Amino acid sequence: MRGTVDGFTQGPAILALAFLVACLGAAVGLRCAIRPSRTARTGRPSGTVRLLLGALSVGFGIWIMHHVAITGFTVVEAPLSRDRPHVLIGLVVLVVMAGVGLFVVGYRGATRMALITGGALTGLGIASTHYLGMAGIRFPGHFTYETPLVVLSVLIAATGATAALWSALSPRTLLSRLGAGVMMALAVTGMHYTGMAALGVQLQPGAPTVVSADPRAD
Repeated sequence: MRGTVDGFTQGPAILALAFLVACLGAAVGLRCAIRPSRTARTGRPSGTVRLLLGALSVGFGIWIMHHVAITGFTVVEAPLSRDRPHVLIGLVVLVVMAGVGLFVVGYRGATRMALITGGALTGLGIASTHYLGMAGIRFPGHFTYETPLVVLSVLIAATGATAALWSALSPRTLLSRLGAGVMMALAVTGMHYTGMAALGVQLQPGAPTVVSADPRAD
C-alpha cells in the first residue's frame, strides 16, 4: 500500500525558516573558515582553529536546517518517530565532511581543483545528513526513492557548495559574503526538497493508520 506524503503540513513558513537557518550558519561558518586561509597555509594555530569553528558552524547550520524542514513532513496514514543515533551520526558525518572540504579550500586557496574537491566533499556531507536523517524515521513501512532525483539532489548540493566556496573566496565585500551564505543555503534547501520529491512511501499491509501524524514525535 502506498502512503501519502505531505512535505508542507506546517505551511510555507517552514521553508523560509529552514532557508534562513541554513543561510545564517553558512555565512558565519564560511566567514570563519575562509578568512584565515593564508594563516592556515602557514601553519599558524589561529587559522586552524577558525577553520574548525567554521566547519562546526556550517555543519550545525545545515543539520538544523534539515530538522527544521522535516517538521513539515508527514506520512498522512502513519505515525512517525525518529531514531536518535541516525540523527547524531548525520551531524557527525556532515561536520567531518564539511570540515575536510573547508580545509582543502583553506589550505589550497581558490584553485579549480580545490574548489571542486571542497565543494564535492561538502555537498556529499549535505546529502549524507539528509538521507541518514530520513533513514532514521520510523513508521510501519519503508521509503522508496527515484534514483534520478536522488542523483540530482546530490549534484545540486555539490554544485551549490562549490559556488558558495568560490563566492566566499572572492574579494571580501559584504555582497560576496552574503552571496556565499545564500548560495550554500540554496544548495542545502534545494538538495533537501529535491530529495523529498524523490521520496515514496510503502506501508506495511494491515498496518494501523492515522491521520495528520506529527513527525516530531519521538
